[in-house]
Amino acid sequence: MEALAAAMKEAASEVDQALDALLPAEEGEERALFAAMRYATMGGGKKLRAFLVLEGARQFGVSRQSALRVGAAVEMLHGYSLVHDDLPAMDNDDLRRGKPTVHRAWDEATAILVGDALQSQAFAVLAAPETHSDPGVRVELCLALAQAAGARGMVGGQMLDMLAEKATAPLDAAAIGRLQRLKTGKLIEFSAEAGAILGRAATPPRQNLCFYGREIGAAFQIADDLLDLTATPEEAGKATGKDAGAGKATLLGLLGPERARIQAERLVAQAKSHLDNFDERADLLRALADHVIRRKN
Repeated sequence: MEALAAAMKEAASEVDQALDALLPAEEGEERALFAAMRYATMGGGKKLRAFLVLEGARQFGVSRQSALRVGAAVEMLHGYSLVHDDLPAMDNDDLRRGKPTVHRAWDEATAILVGDALQSQAFAVLAAPETHSDPGVRVELCLALAQAAGARGMVGGQMLDMLAEKATAPLDAAAIGRLQRLKTGKLIEFSAEAGAILGRAATPPRQNLCFYGREIGAAFQIADDLLDLTATPEEAGKATGKDAGAGKATLLGLLGPERARIQAERLVAQAKSHLDNFDERADLLRALADHVIRRKN
């Protein structure tokens, strides 16, 4: 785990450098928007999705520069989702990554614009020639991210999450699994697969990375729900204990903590099995699967 921690720390620093270069500088009349975009994406968070891009790309000899650009784009998209998720109309949170949420540090209108700008900038980065010399690869990256983030992906999952809070009957395990796969898992799944897209990998290894991402995405969400139950706000970097009070539909609420932990462990084992045909270069991905359910924040 020490090797994983060191690799994730180094990757987070590299991704922050990439974000610094790819986001607008804090200047001009729009400087407040640009400052808030940087605030929402840089200098905090685990950068787990970008790390998945980097490690997936490493399996196929993709250049670090290309992988970092895609990793930064994913973090922009993820940052947008968090900014909007924190808004009063959604989860109404005041704290994110240990600091005030964007709508608290600025205002709600700025937060909406920050999310909009980060989303469009993510696709601008993916579409740029500097990301990959093959236009077909760039188009495929844009399409895959759009599908992961849109109405049948992350945004659709957020809608299901909101509807579940008002449902007259609790969701069953299948419905909760679909909700969480859309809301959280799809973007993690894309992050795992992106390196294979960059490397123009054959179908079997690309599918294996996709399945790996799907399993750890599901395990990640269970671990997140457990942290919401057990971690302090200082440990989590955000308000905790809100899910149960808000009537959130979670596997934790349906199964209870012990059975939910067992399910997360099964998912991790399945995720690692999808890497059986990869060599030692995938050891950090194997370690990451274990880390997903053992993390403290």
